[in-house]
Amino acid sequence: MKVIKLFLNYQNQKTNALVFLPDVGGETRGDIKATFAILTHGYTADKSSILNWPIRLAEAGVSCILFDLPGHYLGNYSEVEDFEYFKNHAHELFYSAFLSLKNAFLEEFPLHEHLVESDQLKLVLGGHSLGAMLSLKALMLPEFKEFQKLSIAVGLGMAPKDVVHIFDTPFYKSTLKIREQLVSPVLKPDNVFPWIKEEKQAIDIHDVTVHLITGVDDLVVGADGMERFADSLIAKKNAVTSEKPTKLPHHEPQLAAAHVKKYLKKINWL
Repeated sequence: MKVIKLFLNYQNQKTNALVFLPDVGGETRGDIKATFAILTHGYTADKSSILNWPIRLAEAGVSCILFDLPGHYLGNYSEVEDFEYFKNHAHELFYSAFLSLKNAFLEEFPLHEHLVESDQLKLVLGGHSLGAMLSLKALMLPEFKEFQKLSIAVGLGMAPKDVVHIFDTPFYKSTLKIREQLVSPVLKPDNVFPWIKEEKQAIDIHDVTVHLITGVDDLVVGADGMERFADSLIAKKNAVTSEKPTKLPHHEPQLAAAHVKKYLKKINWL
C-alpha cells in the first residue's frame, strides 16, 4: 500500500495525519472499495496506538486516513489553547481528514473518480475512547449528510455505577501525573474527564449507525458500560450493534483491528 504524510489545519496550527491507499497490484488485485475510513486515537495517545487498523483495511481495498488529535504530544507538538473551542470543534477534524483523503485518493486513482460520489461512497468514522466519542459527534456534521456512514467506536461506554471507577483509584491517579504532561495543559484530566462524561450522557446524535466494540477486560469502560451506552444511543433512534471480545484491554486498542475488519466485511462494506 501507499502511505502519504500530510497535515490537517487546526486553528493557526497543524496536526499530523497519514493516508493509507490500497495497492492495486497487491492483495486487493484492483478491487478498490467505495469505502473510506477516517480514524483517530484516544486520550493522551497518538495515531500509532491504532496504526494496524488502517493497515488491515487498506489491505482489503479501503482507503484510510489516521490523524493525531491536537494537543497530544506523542503525535505532534501542537497546542490546544482554548478548551471550549476543542470541545465544540475537534470532531470537525473528521471532515478535514475526509477532504484530504479524497484528494489523495483522486490523485492516486483518477479513473476511480466515480467512487467518491456521495451516492457511492461509504464512510467509516472511527476511533478509540476519546477518538470514538468524537467520531460519533462527527456523524452529525452537515457535510456528511448525503453519505452512507457509520461509526465504529472502540473502548467507549458509560462509567460504572455504584463502584469506585478506575479513574478514582490511587494507582490510576498516579499514572495520570505522567500522562497529563503528554497533552496540552488545558487538556488535563480534570478538564477532559468531566467533559467526556457529560458528552456521553447528552450526546446529540440520532438516526445513525453505530457499532460498539469493548473488551471484557476493559477496566475503563467496565462490566456493563458499553451496554448502558448502547441503550442510551438506541433510545435516540440510532441503529446500534456491539461486540465484546475476550481480550481487548483499554490500553491495547490495536487488538481491535481484526474486529473492525470483520464487522465491515459482515455488512458488505469490504
